[in-house]
Amino acid sequence: MPIGVIINAVSVAIGGILGALVGNKLNEDFKTKINMIFGACSMAMGIGSIVLMKNMPAVVFSVIIGTALGLVIHLGDRINTAGAGMQKVISKFVKADTSKIPEEEFMATLITVIVLFCSSGTGIYGAIVSGMSGDHSILIAKSILDLFTAMIFACTLGMVVSTIAVPQFVIFLVLFLCAGLIFPMTTPDMINDFKACGGILMLATGFRMIKVKMFPTADMIPAMVLVMPISFFWTTYVLPLVS
Repeated sequence: MPIGVIINAVSVAIGGILGALVGNKLNEDFKTKINMIFGACSMAMGIGSIVLMKNMPAVVFSVIIGTALGLVIHLGDRINTAGAGMQKVISKFVKADTSKIPEEEFMATLITVIVLFCSSGTGIYGAIVSGMSGDHSILIAKSILDLFTAMIFACTLGMVVSTIAVPQFVIFLVLFLCAGLIFPMTTPDMINDFKACGGILMLATGFRMIKVKMFPTADMIPAMVLVMPISFFWTTYVLPLVS
Protein backbone atom coordinates (compact mmCIF):
# COMPACT_ATOMS: atom_id res chain seq x y z
CA MET A 1 0.00 0.00 0.00
CA PRO A 2 1.61 3.30 -1.10
CA ILE A 3 0.67 5.12 2.10
CA GLY A 4 3.58 7.55 1.93
CA VAL A 5 2.89 8.42 -1.73
CA ILE A 6 -0.77 9.14 -0.97
CA ILE A 7 0.05 11.26 2.09
CA ASN A 8 2.62 13.25 0.12
CA ALA A 9 0.20 14.03 -2.72
CA VAL A 10 -2.59 14.98 -0.31
CA SER A 11 -0.23 17.30 1.60
CA VAL A 12 0.65 19.20 -1.60
CA ALA A 13 -3.03 19.52 -2.55
CA ILE A 14 -4.06 20.77 0.89
CA GLY A 15 -1.06 23.09 1.16
CA GLY A 16 -1.83 24.63 -2.22
CA ILE A 17 -5.46 25.27 -1.29
CA LEU A 18 -4.63 26.76 2.12
CA GLY A 19 -1.89 28.96 0.68
CA ALA A 20 -4.21 30.34 -1.97
CA LEU A 21 -6.79 31.18 0.71
CA VAL A 22 -4.49 32.81 3.31
CA GLY A 23 -1.67 34.08 1.09
CA ASN A 24 -2.43 37.74 1.57
CA LYS A 25 -2.09 37.41 5.35
CA LEU A 26 1.57 36.25 5.34
CA ASN A 27 4.42 38.74 4.95
CA GLU A 28 7.58 38.15 2.93
CA ASP A 29 9.82 37.98 5.99
CA PHE A 30 7.80 35.07 7.37
CA LYS A 31 7.93 33.20 4.04
CA THR A 32 11.70 33.64 3.76
CA LYS A 33 12.49 32.52 7.29
CA ILE A 34 10.17 29.52 7.29
CA ASN A 35 11.79 28.35 4.04
CA MET A 36 15.14 28.35 5.85
CA ILE A 37 13.63 26.02 8.45
CA PHE A 38 12.44 23.70 5.65
CA GLY A 39 16.02 23.57 4.41
CA ALA A 40 17.39 22.74 7.85
CA CYS A 41 14.83 19.90 8.20
CA SER A 42 15.81 18.49 4.79
CA MET A 43 19.48 18.53 5.84
CA ALA A 44 18.64 16.77 9.11
CA MET A 45 16.75 14.06 7.19
CA GLY A 46 19.74 13.67 4.90
CA ILE A 47 22.22 13.31 7.76
CA GLY A 48 19.94 10.72 9.38
CA SER A 49 20.15 8.62 6.20
CA ILE A 50 23.86 9.14 5.55
CA VAL A 51 24.81 7.56 8.90
CA LEU A 52 23.35 4.25 7.65
CA MET A 53 26.13 4.01 5.03
CA LYS A 54 27.90 0.63 4.86
CA ASN A 55 30.34 1.09 1.97
CA MET A 56 31.55 4.68 1.77
CA PRO A 57 33.73 4.23 -1.36
CA ALA A 58 30.80 2.75 -3.28
CA VAL A 59 28.44 5.56 -2.25
CA VAL A 60 30.96 8.34 -2.99
CA PHE A 61 31.80 6.80 -6.35
CA SER A 62 28.09 6.50 -7.20
CA VAL A 63 27.40 10.14 -6.34
CA ILE A 64 30.34 11.42 -8.38
CA ILE A 65 29.75 9.22 -11.44
CA GLY A 66 25.96 9.64 -11.27
CA THR A 67 26.20 13.42 -11.08
CA ALA A 68 28.73 13.52 -13.91
CA LEU A 69 26.35 11.43 -16.03
CA GLY A 70 23.45 13.74 -15.19
CA LEU A 71 25.48 16.79 -16.18
CA VAL A 72 26.63 15.18 -19.45
CA ILE A 73 23.08 14.34 -20.55
CA HIS A 74 21.75 17.67 -19.18
CA LEU A 75 19.21 15.86 -17.00
CA GLY A 76 18.42 19.00 -14.98
CA ASP A 77 17.59 20.93 -18.16
CA ARG A 78 15.45 18.07 -19.44
CA ILE A 79 13.51 17.98 -16.16
CA ASN A 80 12.95 21.74 -16.38
CA THR A 81 11.65 21.29 -19.94
CA ALA A 82 9.28 18.55 -18.76
CA GLY A 83 8.14 20.86 -15.97
CA ALA A 84 7.35 23.57 -18.50
CA GLY A 85 5.26 21.12 -20.50
CA MET A 86 3.47 20.00 -17.35
CA GLN A 87 2.74 23.64 -16.51
CA LYS A 88 0.97 24.11 -19.86
CA VAL A 89 -1.28 21.14 -19.14
CA ILE A 90 -2.08 22.32 -15.62
CA SER A 91 -2.89 25.86 -16.77
CA LYS A 92 -5.62 24.44 -19.04
CA PHE A 93 -7.54 23.14 -16.03
CA VAL A 94 -6.80 25.82 -13.41
CA LYS A 95 -6.78 29.51 -14.18
CA ALA A 96 -3.62 30.97 -12.68
CA ASP A 97 -3.61 34.40 -11.08
CA THR A 98 -0.58 36.20 -12.49
CA SER A 99 -1.57 39.61 -11.18
CA LYS A 100 0.72 39.43 -8.12
CA ILE A 101 3.97 39.05 -10.06
CA PRO A 102 5.12 39.52 -13.69
CA GLU A 103 4.00 36.68 -15.96
CA GLU A 104 7.57 35.64 -16.81
CA GLU A 105 8.47 35.37 -13.13
CA PHE A 106 5.21 33.52 -12.47
CA MET A 107 6.01 30.91 -15.12
CA ALA A 108 9.60 30.45 -13.93
CA THR A 109 8.45 30.02 -10.32
CA LEU A 110 5.72 27.56 -11.26
CA ILE A 111 8.17 25.40 -13.24
CA THR A 112 10.49 25.44 -10.21
CA VAL A 113 7.64 24.23 -7.98
CA ILE A 114 6.68 21.45 -10.40
CA VAL A 115 10.27 20.22 -10.51
CA LEU A 116 10.60 20.54 -6.72
CA PHE A 117 7.53 18.43 -5.97
CA CYS A 118 7.69 15.91 -8.84
CA SER A 119 11.38 15.20 -9.34
CA SER A 120 13.22 16.12 -6.16
CA GLY A 121 15.88 13.70 -4.95
CA THR A 122 14.08 13.40 -1.62
CA GLY A 123 10.79 12.41 -3.25
CA ILE A 124 12.34 9.88 -5.62
CA TYR A 125 14.41 8.42 -2.80
CA GLY A 126 11.43 8.30 -0.43
CA ALA A 127 9.14 6.62 -2.96
CA ILE A 128 11.72 3.93 -3.79
CA VAL A 129 12.54 3.25 -0.12
CA SER A 130 8.82 3.05 0.60
CA GLY A 131 8.33 0.51 -2.17
CA MET A 132 11.39 -1.57 -1.26
CA SER A 133 11.04 -1.79 2.50
CA GLY A 134 7.60 -0.46 3.43
CA ASP A 135 9.27 2.36 5.36
CA HIS A 136 7.13 5.44 4.68
CA SER A 137 8.91 7.71 7.17
CA ILE A 138 10.91 9.62 4.52
CA LEU A 139 7.80 10.46 2.47
CA ILE A 140 5.79 11.31 5.57
CA ALA A 141 8.50 13.68 6.79
CA LYS A 142 8.71 15.15 3.28
CA SER A 143 4.91 15.54 3.30
CA ILE A 144 5.14 17.83 6.33
CA LEU A 145 7.69 19.99 4.50
CA ASP A 146 5.68 19.89 1.27
CA LEU A 147 2.49 20.96 3.04
CA PHE A 148 4.05 24.22 4.16
CA THR A 149 6.17 24.66 1.04
CA ALA A 150 3.03 24.38 -1.11
CA MET A 151 1.34 26.93 1.15
CA ILE A 152 4.20 29.40 0.74
CA PHE A 153 4.31 29.08 -3.05
CA ALA A 154 0.51 29.16 -3.35
CA CYS A 155 0.51 32.52 -1.57
CA THR A 156 2.01 33.90 -4.78
CA LEU A 157 0.95 31.43 -7.49
CA GLY A 158 -2.55 30.64 -6.27
CA MET A 159 -4.64 27.47 -6.50
CA VAL A 160 -2.63 26.06 -9.43
CA VAL A 161 -0.05 24.74 -6.93
CA SER A 162 -2.54 22.22 -5.54
CA THR A 163 -2.98 20.54 -8.95
CA ILE A 164 0.70 19.54 -8.98
CA ALA A 165 -0.30 16.79 -6.55
CA VAL A 166 -1.75 14.78 -9.47
CA PRO A 167 1.42 14.32 -11.58
CA GLN A 168 3.45 13.96 -8.38
CA PHE A 169 1.25 11.06 -7.26
CA VAL A 170 1.56 9.32 -10.65
CA ILE A 171 5.37 9.64 -10.77
CA PHE A 172 5.92 8.49 -7.18
CA LEU A 173 3.44 5.61 -7.55
CA VAL A 174 5.37 4.28 -10.56
CA LEU A 175 8.62 4.49 -8.57
CA PHE A 176 6.94 2.76 -5.61
CA LEU A 177 5.73 -0.14 -7.77
CA CYS A 178 9.07 -0.54 -9.57
CA ALA A 179 10.92 -0.57 -6.24
CA GLY A 180 8.80 -3.49 -5.07
CA LEU A 181 10.11 -5.52 -8.01
CA ILE A 182 13.74 -4.58 -7.25
CA PHE A 183 13.66 -5.34 -3.51
CA PRO A 184 13.99 -9.18 -3.74
CA MET A 185 17.31 -8.73 -5.58
CA THR A 186 18.86 -6.49 -2.92
CA THR A 187 20.81 -7.04 0.30
CA PRO A 188 20.61 -5.03 3.56
CA ASP A 189 23.97 -3.37 2.80
CA MET A 190 22.81 -2.35 -0.67
CA ILE A 191 19.66 -0.78 0.77
CA ASN A 192 21.61 1.10 3.44
CA ASP A 193 24.04 2.43 0.82
CA PHE A 194 21.05 3.46 -1.28
CA LYS A 195 19.59 5.33 1.70
CA ALA A 196 22.94 7.03 2.31
CA CYS A 197 23.11 8.14 -1.32
CA GLY A 198 19.62 9.56 -1.03
CA GLY A 199 20.69 11.29 2.16
CA ILE A 200 23.42 13.12 0.26
CA LEU A 201 20.80 14.34 -2.21
CA MET A 202 18.59 15.52 0.67
CA LEU A 203 21.54 17.34 2.21
CA ALA A 204 22.23 19.06 -1.11
CA THR A 205 18.54 19.94 -1.39
CA GLY A 206 18.69 21.56 2.04
CA PHE A 207 21.60 23.74 0.97
CA ARG A 208 19.59 24.83 -2.07
CA MET A 209 16.55 25.68 0.02
CA ILE A 210 18.52 27.95 2.35
CA LYS A 211 20.32 29.38 -0.71
CA VAL A 212 23.83 28.67 0.56
CA LYS A 213 24.86 26.74 -2.55
CA MET A 214 22.74 25.75 -5.56
CA PHE A 215 23.76 22.11 -5.90
CA PRO A 216 22.68 20.42 -9.18
CA THR A 217 20.27 18.11 -7.36
CA ALA A 218 18.35 17.13 -10.51
CA ASP A 219 21.60 16.10 -12.20
CA MET A 220 22.49 14.03 -9.12
CA ILE A 221 19.49 11.73 -9.57
CA PRO A 222 21.34 9.07 -11.70
CA ALA A 223 23.41 8.31 -8.59
CA MET A 224 20.27 6.73 -7.12
CA VAL A 225 20.21 4.26 -10.02
CA LEU A 226 23.92 3.42 -9.84
CA VAL A 227 24.47 3.08 -6.10
CA MET A 228 23.00 -0.39 -5.51
CA PRO A 229 24.80 -2.14 -8.41
CA ILE A 230 28.05 -0.43 -7.42
CA SER A 231 27.51 -1.37 -3.77
CA PHE A 232 26.95 -5.00 -4.80
CA PHE A 233 30.09 -5.01 -6.99
CA TRP A 234 32.13 -3.46 -4.18
CA THR A 235 31.09 -5.95 -1.50
CA THR A 236 31.23 -8.98 -3.80
CA TYR A 237 34.42 -8.40 -5.78
CA VAL A 238 36.47 -5.51 -4.40
CA LEU A 239 36.29 -6.01 -0.61
CA PRO A 240 37.52 -9.64 -0.75
CA LEU A 241 40.61 -8.42 -2.62
CA VAL A 242 41.52 -5.63 -0.18
CA SER A 243 40.50 -7.24 3.11
